[in-house]
Amino acid sequence: MAHLSGRTRGRALRRLATAAIATALVGTTAGQALADGHAPSPAASTAKRSAKLSADTSAKHRSEALRGEAKSGDYPKSGAQAPQAAPRLAAPRKGVKADGPTAEAPFFPLSAVNNADSNELYFYWPDGKGGITPREYVTNGWEKINAAARVDHNRDGVSESLYIRDAAQNVVYATEDSANVVADDWGQYDQFMSPGNLGGGGEADILVRDREGVLWLYLAYSDGTLTGRKKVGPGWGQFTEIAGRGDLTGDGKTDIVARDKDGVLWLYKGTGDYTKPFEARQRVGGGWNQFNKLVGTGDVDMDGRADLVARDNDGALWLYRGTGNASQPYDYKVKIGNSGWNQFRMLF
Repeated sequence: MAHLSGRTRGRALRRLATAAIATALVGTTAGQALADGHAPSPAASTAKRSAKLSADTSAKHRSEALRGEAKSGDYPKSGAQAPQAAPRLAAPRKGVKADGPTAEAPFFPLSAVNNADSNELYFYWPDGKGGITPREYVTNGWEKINAAARVDHNRDGVSESLYIRDAAQNVVYATEDSANVVADDWGQYDQFMSPGNLGGGGEADILVRDREGVLWLYLAYSDGTLTGRKKVGPGWGQFTEIAGRGDLTGDGKTDIVARDKDGVLWLYKGTGDYTKPFEARQRVGGGWNQFNKLVGTGDVDMDGRADLVARDNDGALWLYRGTGNASQPYDYKVKIGNSGWNQFRMLF
């Protein structure tokens, strides 16, 4: 058995206690988490390759971005465009770059799966200048996968693993070393995401919404296995997009945003308590129906605050830089991709 420091052991024990209580409260109903013994998923090898490339190259991309040496802009095989000099609709910030990523404002690639028959996954990394790098090919085989969420379980601010849902509606947790089915019967969910830690422990948890509009929380263990689901609440069917990654309000807790059918964006501040993970919603603003996808990937401009990426209906990509202020969580939008982003069926 691996030796654990007192701090790590204490956190692990607290997480086990939290998970035990959650399981006792909610059981393992439809969409259950699995202990072990499930047959391998056909998508496991694809998920494992995806996790491995992220783990292998995160340090390189992070170092280049922090030094201002990351490549920006288009090149002939880049596909969707990442312009070198994006037109800015907001004044440049005068703040100092963050020393490095954190769990509250992580350094994740924007992951994109195209609509072509190849179903290829690409990474677009933050370039440290408020934009993204040209695309990096990861792997094909994503026709077997219909949902994915990248996570940072060890809270170092980079993604070492991910969850995917395969065509059989099984959930696979993949690292660079392994890929295992951790839940099944998740076809009932039409939203699948991980904004970060919502349960008071260290690991990044999973939020899902069922087709009746009920939002559910699955707490995660450090090995990627999940507890039984915990009901967050009904009424979430009013939202067409739910997004977020890390802390949006500066209090160190994980938050999310949700867009309703009228195009109004709402902020749900995190509490850090899995029994009631969010406070009452706060209005951010209207006009968000111009976008067909909202994605939280962490800190894109590397100022230590979590940002939001939005794809508009014409296929352009925009960055909303985080402010860390609950009353106005985002600055004005900045264009970071000119066209072509509607070619992707998945952005996460």
